[in-house]
Parts: sequence; C-alpha cells; structure tokens
Amino acid sequence: MSRLFLIRHAQASFLSENYDQLSDHGIDQAKILGESLASNEFIFDKIYSGTLNRQQHTRQMVEEVYDAQKISFPKIIEEDRFNEYPAEEIMTSLGKYLVENNDVAANLYKKCNDSNSETERHLYFQKLFELILESWVNNDTKEVNLSISWKDWSNGVRNAIDDIKSQAKSGELIGVFTSGGPIGVSVQTVLDAPEIKAAELNWRVYNCSVTKFTFSAERFSLDQFNDVSYLSPDILTYR
Repeated sequence: MSRLFLIRHAQASFLSENYDQLSDHGIDQAKILGESLASNEFIFDKIYSGTLNRQQHTRQMVEEVYDAQKISFPKIIEEDRFNEYPAEEIMTSLGKYLVENNDVAANLYKKCNDSNSETERHLYFQKLFELILESWVNNDTKEVNLSISWKDWSNGVRNAIDDIKSQAKSGELIGVFTSGGPIGVSVQTVLDAPEIKAAELNWRVYNCSVTKFTFSAERFSLDQFNDVSYLSPDILTYR
C-alpha cells in the first residue's frame, strides 16, 4: 500500500490586496508543520504542489526544515490541477450576477458592506461566498460565462490524483501541497458523497492540515481528514 498526504497551504493574506501570499502567522504555521513532519520521520518519495504562491511558499518552508535537519526532500513536481478554484472570478462574475438578481445574496452583500466590525464582515462574506459557490457547483446560473465549470475543475483534481496513483510504486509516500478546494473534492470523491459536499468540506479544512489516504491499484481509502494535532488551538485558521 502507498500513502498520499494532501497538505493545505498555510494562512494566506485574506482581504489584503494580494491574497496569494502567506501572512506572518501562516509562515509560523508552515514552520511548525515542517517540524512535525520531520520529527515524525515522514520521508517522502515524491512531492507535488500547485503553482499558487501560497502553496509553493508553504512547501518551501517545510523543505527548509527538512534541509536544516539533513532529511531528504524530493524535487518538487508542479501540477496546476491542484490549484484552488478561481474564487476571485467566481465572486466578481457570478457573485455580481447573484447580488443583482437574488434577494438573499443582495441582503448578505449589504450586511457585509454595512458591518461595523471585522468579525461581522467576515461572517456575512462567508455566507455570501457559500451561496455563490453553491450556485457554481449546481450550475444554477447559465447566464454567467465563467472560464471553467465546477464539473471541469473538480474532474481536473480527480484526474490529477488518478495520475499520481497510476504512477506510484508500492509503498511510496507522496505529498501534495494544495488548497481546501482540491482536498474537499478528494474527500467527497473517496466517500462517494454528493458534489456539494466537496464545497462544504472545503470550509472546514484548516490551514496547514494534512489529509491522509492509503491506496493501491485496487483501492483508495481515507485514513485521516484535516489533521492539525501539531498546531495549538491559538494558531488554527481557515484562510
């Protein structure tokens, strides 16, 4: 049997001008992740990563810990099918359409903009984002032309995992630095759950969590979802 670890990137810079970069808090998370993986003597045979900066930087921080402890770390294999779904495009295109044509979306948008506290703003933003993403997954709004559909994007994730499985040798440990969306799709797929569950799982994936699978030519099994046992409660984040 071989093992596959899907590792979510550390905290990015939510609501900043450039989201796709690790925050100072995220850099701390990534270092702790690297120390945990190294101390548990996880020796990877292959390392894949999406091409987003936050994914690559998280991998880099882990690699630096391995290098400092003189533990081998494979050369990265870049795979853009492990990138996150195009959230910005979905929010600006599909989101704009829903805010203009859906009373629930319009109300959430207004509450988000009118919020007096950052906590309230985050709450209403999250509710609005969930509504928009559900519409994308269900393909409810055909009036909006997006660069990629949920079906094509999620199948890309599944195909990338199938390629890893087909190329793996028995007993290999493979790591993938990715995002919450692909992890949600992976878990939804292995559990044969409805498509919308992939999006719902995405909201629960912690930064720097590790979701672990065991696989062979005949089977693909979930061993552990969203492991953050090495992170203290005060450092846990979702974005």
